[in-house]
Amino acid sequence: MASLSLTEKLDKIRSPNLQNQKQTASILEGIESAFKERNTEPTPTAYFAALLSLLDNKSLVYPVVYLLDIITPYAPEPLLRAKFTQILTLLAPVLSQPDADAPLIRSSIGCLEGLLLAQDAPAWEMSAAVIGPRRAVGGLLSFSLDPRPKVRKRAQEALRKILKSPPPSPSLDHPAAAMCAETAMMSLNALAEKTAQLRKEKKGSEAVHDPELIHALQLVKTVASASGGWPTKKIESLCELLLGIARSGNEHMSMSVFDIFEMIFEGMADEVASAKLPRLVEIIKELRPAPNDTQLLPPWIAILSRAYDVSAQMAPEETFQELLEPFNMVAAYLESEAKNIRISASECLVSFMANCVPRSVLVDPSVYDEKVIQQLVNAVEGLLTVKYQAAWLETFNVIGAMFDALRWRAAPYLLPITKNIGEMRGNDSFTGKQEADEVLGKAIRAMGPEAVLSVLPLNLAKPVKGQPGRAWMLPLLRDYTSNTNLAYFKTEFVPLSAAMFQRVLDHGAAAKTMEVKIFETVVQQTWSILPGFCDLPLDLVAAFDKEFAEMMMTILYEQVELRLDVCRALRALVESNQVVVSATEEEDPALHNRVTKEDAQKNLEYLGTTFAADFLAVLFNVYSTTLPQKRGPVLQTINAYLSVIPPARLIETFDLVCEKLAAALQEPVEKPKQQNGEQVPSTAHTLMDLVVTMSIYLPRESFEALFKIASLVVFKDDDPQLQKKAYKLIPRLADSEIGQAALEHRHEELQTLILSSAEKVSAPARRERLAAITALIPFIPDTSLHFIPAVLSEVVISCKENNEKARTIAFDLIVLMGHKMVAADGAIIDNSKIPTMPKDAPTAKASIEEYFTMVSAGLAGSTPHMISASITAITRVLYEFREALSKETMSDLVQTMDLFLTSNNREIVKSVLGFVKVCVISLPTEMMLPRLPTLIPNVMVWSHEHKGHFRSKVKHILERMVRRFGVDIVSKHCPEADRKLITNIRKTKERSKRKKDAAKDGGDEDDAEGKPKSRFESEYDQALYSSDDDESDGSQSDDSDVEMTGRRQKRRGAAQKAGSAYILEDEDEPLDLLDRNALANISTTKPGKARQPGKRTKAKFDLDGKLILGRDDDNAMDVDAPAGGEEESGVGAYVAALKGKDIPRRGLRGKLKWNRGRKNGDDDDSGDEGGGGMDIDEGAAAKAFRERRGGGGDRRAVDGVGVLVVVAEVSVVGAVAEAVLGGAVVIGWWQGGFGRGGGDRGGGGGRGGAGRGGKGDSTGRRGFGQDRRGGSTMHGSRVGKRS
Repeated sequence: MASLSLTEKLDKIRSPNLQNQKQTASILEGIESAFKERNTEPTPTAYFAALLSLLDNKSLVYPVVYLLDIITPYAPEPLLRAKFTQILTLLAPVLSQPDADAPLIRSSIGCLEGLLLAQDAPAWEMSAAVIGPRRAVGGLLSFSLDPRPKVRKRAQEALRKILKSPPPSPSLDHPAAAMCAETAMMSLNALAEKTAQLRKEKKGSEAVHDPELIHALQLVKTVASASGGWPTKKIESLCELLLGIARSGNEHMSMSVFDIFEMIFEGMADEVASAKLPRLVEIIKELRPAPNDTQLLPPWIAILSRAYDVSAQMAPEETFQELLEPFNMVAAYLESEAKNIRISASECLVSFMANCVPRSVLVDPSVYDEKVIQQLVNAVEGLLTVKYQAAWLETFNVIGAMFDALRWRAAPYLLPITKNIGEMRGNDSFTGKQEADEVLGKAIRAMGPEAVLSVLPLNLAKPVKGQPGRAWMLPLLRDYTSNTNLAYFKTEFVPLSAAMFQRVLDHGAAAKTMEVKIFETVVQQTWSILPGFCDLPLDLVAAFDKEFAEMMMTILYEQVELRLDVCRALRALVESNQVVVSATEEEDPALHNRVTKEDAQKNLEYLGTTFAADFLAVLFNVYSTTLPQKRGPVLQTINAYLSVIPPARLIETFDLVCEKLAAALQEPVEKPKQQNGEQVPSTAHTLMDLVVTMSIYLPRESFEALFKIASLVVFKDDDPQLQKKAYKLIPRLADSEIGQAALEHRHEELQTLILSSAEKVSAPARRERLAAITALIPFIPDTSLHFIPAVLSEVVISCKENNEKARTIAFDLIVLMGHKMVAADGAIIDNSKIPTMPKDAPTAKASIEEYFTMVSAGLAGSTPHMISASITAITRVLYEFREALSKETMSDLVQTMDLFLTSNNREIVKSVLGFVKVCVISLPTEMMLPRLPTLIPNVMVWSHEHKGHFRSKVKHILERMVRRFGVDIVSKHCPEADRKLITNIRKTKERSKRKKDAAKDGGDEDDAEGKPKSRFESEYDQALYSSDDDESDGSQSDDSDVEMTGRRQKRRGAAQKAGSAYILEDEDEPLDLLDRNALANISTTKPGKARQPGKRTKAKFDLDGKLILGRDDDNAMDVDAPAGGEEESGVGAYVAALKGKDIPRRGLRGKLKWNRGRKNGDDDDSGDEGGGGMDIDEGAAAKAFRERRGGGGDRRAVDGVGVLVVVAEVSVVGAVAEAVLGGAVVIGWWQGGFGRGGGDRGGGGGRGGAGRGGKGDSTGRRGFGQDRRGGSTMHGSRVGKRS
């Protein structure tokens, strides 16, 4: 972001936003008025002089210093040098006030910064005893340790800028750098001693966190980052001091020390400051801690590693030649008993190898370089002795780093080490097999399989007596082989494969033994190595001869199980060389793989001219006999060789395929062939796949035949799969430059083809057709815009496709065509060229308004389906282009949709509700407020419709309205009968806020305030799917939301959390997951605990003292609170009621069976100890109910109070519609559970909780009994109240 000019900064002051800025604005206004009276030009010099004259006035000191801070950087440097003493004398009283405010000090620091940046070298030579720059720097240093964060930060920033801008002089450092460094070190030393003394007094009970020490470290870091590393004379003392602080063991201090060293090294990573580096490295080595110092050694080793990293960047060759000394020094620490020291040492050695081996050592090593490599290898070889056995795993990391750094130069130096590790790996008692495998794999990648197998032979085909077989190396060869000699595979692995395969053949047709299966596995693993040998081989032209190519063709035909590996190998031959050819000039492919661009280009020409045509013929035949799910690798290989075949041979191949395709198209549509019980595509399908694959490689002269094929196939509606393949041709061509030129040249022909084939498109091909139109739109010129309205109706109706991908493409295409119309703004649309329009149709000008008119034409459709699709499309376009549309157009759209809300057709209204939601979210408030009086009542009509998620959709819209317009406005326009929904939304939001506040109070700020990861693919999806403020788990999308985007979003909440599936198992015996019936015991409903008979639980009472049954929450008086404290759906409660362990099951002839096998003793719902509540014997009640099935309930005296005991665990939200013998209890699916009314006002109920008790024979209101409106007549107490 560009910095503001002086005029812009003063303009901001002239129009203050805060009260405390008004005095500053008044002073600036007074100064400018004085300028006008004296006809003085308002230059920075004039401003500066005027402000200096006001600095004596103590009442105006804050605004004047604030303005000086702004003006000083723009004042002339000669003026600042001349007035330095005067200005510093005036600012000194301000800076020396002990009670000065932080804003005043920050502004004063800014003035000092501007003054000091303007000083020249003679001024900096003055001592600190006189009023000069050094005294001012002393003040900044004191403020750099100020306890106030903003003051400290401002002073450190000022110091950094000053030290980074030294006056012209022969010295590398700023004149004040030594003074700053000395002051910072004195402060750091004093505070470090103080902290050490405190630690001794506390005797290590707690780590001492001294903020002053942290501030001093920040000051040292500031000086180090600004002064080119650190003043040379002060480096030694600084390193000693910092390492002493790192010894404290305090992680924060150690990290700060590392940051300072990092700053020092970064400051030295340039040609000027790098002269200090050798001295710094020597100092660090001299400060080597004791070998058993577990606290200081790891940070010291890390600092040494970073020092050599910087040194290698500045002088790579010299650093490599001096690497042996630090390598041996650090390697000695691998003998340590402390694991953290061994790990730090190994990481340092790995860093040496990764950063300190220069390019010249790999490309053209000198004799001295080879000597250094040998010495390093000897040092590492010594680490594999018994003396270092505890550090072998760390040593393996170092050896692996050597292979990665030296690459092909590792041979022959590292061969003995490779042999030692291989022999260790072959020992059954060796525990580091995984680490050894990784090192051997890196050896194979660096030196090649031939070098590694020369010391570790496989011994499989012709085993040598006394030597072990090493079949375990075959997977390593498969994973790590690359950029090596292909000839070695022919001489070593092809005979091995032949020998193993011959043993399999010798076994004959008898049942396979374990030995035969092992031979087959060795053959498979042998050929799985081939792709690695074909990954940029060094001898491709020499090794890949005709004989080897014929063998691979034979395998492709005959060995189906090896086909995948051979295809991967053939593809790797082409693609690896193409990567080298396409490498940028910045990269050096020869450095990485020893193959130059010229060699790679020759390899590609050799493959193209010699083998491409033959391989393609074989691959075409193999492709035609391969099952669809296994065709991918074959088709990828075909693509690779099509990219290198000469154009003449490509045209011959294409013509041959076209000839066969034409013959296949003349034949009647054949049923797919059966192969091993699976379908193989027909010949026409296979050939069409090949044509589409070849299309992007064809020259321009072949496109005429290509488009003729497409124009013929798109009309074959009797073969949808073939039609789909034809439509894929256009998107395929759009991926290549030649194809794009062809689409642009033949756009008129393709438009005609698309329009004429509209009636012939089959349903399965709809998605590919839409994709073809999408690919064609960018190539349509402004003179052919009539194509958009011609296909628009088809695209709009596709927004209602059943196929989700088709819907998604349709929505994207709707938006793409809108952008095309915007880009062609003002171009003429010739409506007479549209097939469905008359020849004299008037022209129109392209614009987004015109596009909306086109899309809106569907609102006059003859079917609800078309109208609904049009509304859905309008919604998507409105959201995308809402900022480009005029207010009149948007207002008309909203008014029109308001009328559609009164429709009786659910499909139309579902789309309109999506439109309303987008309007509420995205359209301007001033446009929506006048529409609310009619919009809200029309929307609320559908809140009573339970089908198709209408109620949920309306609630989401109201949540958005409340959030944007406020509760009062929405409630004002909402019908009286529906305002309870507004109340529910308000209470839900308040409850969510209370939960969030409670989470904050409980210390879960991160969980409560953490920004959730977005679960939407676009802003439009978020607008449709999100509900209210997205804090409630109840915000779920419905079907109309899916229609709006074509994407079905995953629902949030319990279904998406971990552990949303539950295992139903007996407590005595775990579930056997290998059982074929195990899936029946997996449920998405959390299993409940069965109540145990004979257990007593304490009854609960509400605030009025009424008995509560079946409730656990304390929010008994909140009518909107869901049962159980969680928002569970009625369906979940219904499933729980059906599957609970205490629910009766129907047996033979419909008889009820109760679970009699329950055991006592382990119920979580057992009664609380103590308390004064009533004890209810639920087990006895259940037994009495089973004994008296014919009665209407069991009236039992509990502590002298008559209570109706209803035995069945039925959710408050809903219950099982089932009559229990003789009409004793009839439970229905209703809005409430047991509720008000019923029988003697005490039986089953409709809306309420467990019913109001009372006496009398009256029938209850909406109660549950034998009749839906009458309950059993019993006396009873008033039991419960619905929450």
